[in-house]
Amino acid sequence: QVQLVESGGGLVQAGGSLRLSCAASARTFSNYAMGWFRQAPGKEREFVAAITWGGGVTYSADSVKGRFTISRDNAKNTVYLQMNSLKPEDTAVYYCNADRGLNTVKSGHGNSWGQGTQVTVSS
Repeated sequence: QVQLVESGGGLVQAGGSLRLSCAASARTFSNYAMGWFRQAPGKEREFVAAITWGGGVTYSADSVKGRFTISRDNAKNTVYLQMNSLKPEDTAVYYCNADRGLNTVKSGHGNSWGQGTQVTVSS
């Protein structure tokens, strides 16, 4: 199992930007597909974005397309989520997820989860 640690959350005004990072402990990080999910108070956890093992293909939820970008640096064992044009409805705890299977990550069933990082967007 991979250990994941998210960072980069905080309080930002609507229209602002944040970059989240997720550092992984995996010896072979490039063997894992990675994803970002979020959970707002009183709501279920939802898919935000995912990226393939080499980073060549990415997927994003419709609600964040054009605003959020997922990327990874396999040399640093880190996946990122660049969030631009933030809206109050983006307020949530953001989690990263890892699994060897891309579809497993995209469905939110990956074996490894981080502890989450809080993102709060004020209007």
